Amino acid sequence: MSEAASRIYTGLGDDGTTGRFLGGRVSKDDVVVEACGELDETVCALGIAREALADDRETAELVLLLQRHLFVVAGDLMANPRAREKLTDGVSRTVPEMVDVVERAIDERVQHRPLRPVFVVPGASRASAALDLARAVCRRAERRVIEARTAGSTVSDHVVAHLNRLGDLLYVLARHAAGPGDEPASHS
Repeated sequence: MSEAASRIYTGLGDDGTTGRFLGGRVSKDDVVVEACGELDETVCALGIAREALADDRETAELVLLLQRHLFVVAGDLMANPRAREKLTDGVSRTVPEMVDVVERAIDERVQHRPLRPVFVVPGASRASAALDLARAVCRRAERRVIEARTAGSTVSDHVVAHLNRLGDLLYVLARHAAGPGDEPASHS
């Protein structure tokens, strides 16, 4: 491997820009770049949750799938708007089937264990706390994505729907990970 190929830095971003997927550059403080940063944080928070779910292989595998979905969502967001026809469904373009996967996961878990209509204090377990943190970061990412769309950026309706459902699913997963000891916010 050549020395240049082994370097992670290129110097191209020293001017305050970053590359778009499928060409072009945009300022690093662009709202789409900010939204992708929030998605990256969500992926990382989900990584912490996945590690905390080591004893729950099924949920850990679902969380890994959700992390992979977020890479697709980020690719969709960062794509050069003039090259969107080059996106690949489910690889770099968010598709309705990804939303369906999240909705099915919500429905299955809520059917198995209905949610209580209370606000809860996160932290009943390490896994539930990590999932609640991922949920909060995901909701922030969702707000950034909406901000990007409002500012005129190209944002797929499927991206918005996926992030909205993902936040719901992370809430449900956190409640399941907390178990029956999930504490209500108040005892009134």
